[in-house]
Amino acid sequence: MTFYTKKGDDGTTGLYYGGRVRKDSDRVEAYGTVDEAQAAMGVARAELPPDGEAASMLLAVQRDLYVLMAELATGDDNRAKLVDGQTMVSEAMVDRLATWTDEASGRFEMPREFVIPGQDRVSALLEVARTVVRRAERDAVAVAPPDSHVVPYLNRLSSLLWAMARWQEGEAVFAKER
Repeated sequence: MTFYTKKGDDGTTGLYYGGRVRKDSDRVEAYGTVDEAQAAMGVARAELPPDGEAASMLLAVQRDLYVLMAELATGDDNRAKLVDGQTMVSEAMVDRLATWTDEASGRFEMPREFVIPGQDRVSALLEVARTVVRRAERDAVAVAPPDSHVVPYLNRLSSLLWAMARWQEGEAVFAKER
């Protein structure tokens, strides 16, 4: 059994639930950028203690992003086949990110000026992930239908990643003071 199928050699790719589109389509660009964001979060997570709260949050988000990518990779003609929370982003998934953002924001004093990334490695990696998520959000606007929760999810996710970066900066400063 080979890993490759050769079906994409013509410049097209298969959609979830069937159909094919060009690899340079807005839909493929959108879920491809989400895939990139998921990988960037994996790099940040790899720098965290694996049993820690921040790593657990990132892992849960990375799993959510598979749901989000499934929704983006489904053509409009097959949206009725999507299942809330399994292959389609649910409102509860968006709400969970808002709750986590509020919790993370309570762990640091809000900066009084613009933040320049690079205080420490983990926060810098979270900032990279945040900027990729912002790009994914811009890309998703072109393909997500108005009733979809994809764009709100990505919007909340960028806020969560910003808050997590500030939280991790505080953790690093605290560790250095010990």
